Amino acid sequence: MKTLTILQNQVKTMMANNDPAHDFEHVLRVYANAEKICIKEKVEKKLVLTSALLHDIVSFHKTNKRSKTSSTKSAIKAKKILFKLNYSSYEIKIITDAIENHSFSKNKKPITIEGKILQDADRLDALGAIGIARTFAVSGAENRSFYNPNDPFCSSRKADDQVWAVDHFFKKLLLLEAKMNTKSAKIEAKRRTKIIKKFLNDFKQEI
Repeated sequence: MKTLTILQNQVKTMMANNDPAHDFEHVLRVYANAEKICIKEKVEKKLVLTSALLHDIVSFHKTNKRSKTSSTKSAIKAKKILFKLNYSSYEIKIITDAIENHSFSKNKKPITIEGKILQDADRLDALGAIGIARTFAVSGAENRSFYNPNDPFCSSRKADDQVWAVDHFFKKLLLLEAKMNTKSAKIEAKRRTKIIKKFLNDFKQEI
């Protein structure tokens, strides 16, 4: 696993200026999530963990028009890095496919188990207490209001998370539990989703 240590150091340097919701600490959390899922799955662990380290090496802000290309550009950049580290063509193909297809915005279900685990590991970091923190970090950076005062919880309107922070829970985060690929991720997603639902209920009592 010496190669993974080398990669970690490279990625840490590359992501030094990223926003708090998509920084190196996010990568480490996704890495840890992936490790836990790998315990339950028959998989080439090194390939999963490599994809976890490299999945966000190109990350555009969500308001940037290029945002939806982040995973594709990350895969392209990862390919060059892996080639220099002597990964085989077979390994590079699995890793880059996992990276390219992991994002929520692409709405794709990965074919390989490695890709499914990366997608699950990344989505778990959007849930629970850390998911709440990341939501408001992004919304604060984009100067979005906390909630729509007329309909805070999207009861009679379509969620618009480009304007209101709380809308992000309804547009994306509360949908993730049903989209998990692996059994262990589904269990953890259920636990973390309960945290979000409790937060929203508490939030409702205070506004």
